[in-house]
Amino acid sequence: MPQSLTFLCISTYFKGNEFLRACKAAGNVVFLLTDKKLEHKPWAREAIDEIFYVQPDGEGRLDLEQVATGMAHLMRSRPVDRLVALDDFDVEKAAYLRECFRIPGMGQTTARYFRDKLAMRMRAAHAGLPQPRFSPLFSDAQVAEFADSIEFPCVVKPRGEASTTGIKKVFSKDELWQVVHDLGDRRHHFLVEQFRPGDVYHVDALSVDGKQVFCQSSQYLSTPMEVAHGGGIFRSITVPYDSDDERELCDFNQKLLTAFNMNYSASHSEFIRGQDGTFYFLETASRVGGAHLAEMVEAASGINLWREWARVESTVARGETYELPPVSRQYSGIVISLARHAWPDTSGFTDPEIWWKMTEEHHVGLIVRADDRDRVRQLLDDYARRIQADFHASAPVANKPTH
Repeated sequence: MPQSLTFLCISTYFKGNEFLRACKAAGNVVFLLTDKKLEHKPWAREAIDEIFYVQPDGEGRLDLEQVATGMAHLMRSRPVDRLVALDDFDVEKAAYLRECFRIPGMGQTTARYFRDKLAMRMRAAHAGLPQPRFSPLFSDAQVAEFADSIEFPCVVKPRGEASTTGIKKVFSKDELWQVVHDLGDRRHHFLVEQFRPGDVYHVDALSVDGKQVFCQSSQYLSTPMEVAHGGGIFRSITVPYDSDDERELCDFNQKLLTAFNMNYSASHSEFIRGQDGTFYFLETASRVGGAHLAEMVEAASGINLWREWARVESTVARGETYELPPVSRQYSGIVISLARHAWPDTSGFTDPEIWWKMTEEHHVGLIVRADDRDRVRQLLDDYARRIQADFHASAPVANKPTH
């Protein structure tokens, strides 16, 4: 039996049950630290030895020093060997606690490359990676120089948010200055970057010893920003295998993760192919992709990213060698939409290629899988039309960032 280690998993969003199960199956003691409001969620309790709760304030802020004090009491009798952040918003919490208790893993500087969008941009610029033009909002001179050097539109975005939350598209210099002034004392928490039209891609990967051991590239057919700001229907599809696009994206992602000092973890990165045909870096995260993209990746490859990430963390902690399971090469695609019905009836979707159906209130979603990519695209197009007609609803984008 392998050495038993204690993993403290942090997730202030309900996700990561497969990670918890796989971590426990590897012979580890598994603790979960989560938000008190998630106490009654269907966590994989059979895989969790103890659950600890935190209580953010009314603005969603968490006092990390108080969390550290609680962890210090825990560690008097139950030492923690590894910390794992299962959600984007927990990456910095885990890094802070690792630094405080000298636990191996990603520290605060490296964690910023995967959470702080300005840190991402500056690190990518230092590494010479192509990306949109950008600027901090620290000084008026920086904003003025940026505004005079680009073609509009541009986007003002929070440095610490996930997905498209808090992003504002701006179409002129005067509008940019108005947005900056409206941010007031919060403007240093934002950056501005040029908006680049083009096709957006995501690369979902597993890294060990600084090298990708798994890399799956996919293309958004409607981007998260388009869906959030335009009320559309979210779709993504596997990039053709052995294509130039697949090779370029996986190579770019490796260069990116190397520049960002990624050692071992799951990661989710996004790139855009500009009108000049060049791929540009958009953003990255040291976790499994959201919006059920992990299920889409599993449908195509047979690799469950949550499960394999847990195995990576466990084998690295023990000094063992990680071995990736066999990878299949089918094509998959996902379609998800908000629904005007609480529990949409998807019984009319009966194609044999359907691999997964979403069961979430006021949502409708499906994943399809086939050997033929054209068949996957055909089904996604058909389902998007049917969902638009029979189920689709939209909600306004969130403008107020969370903490």
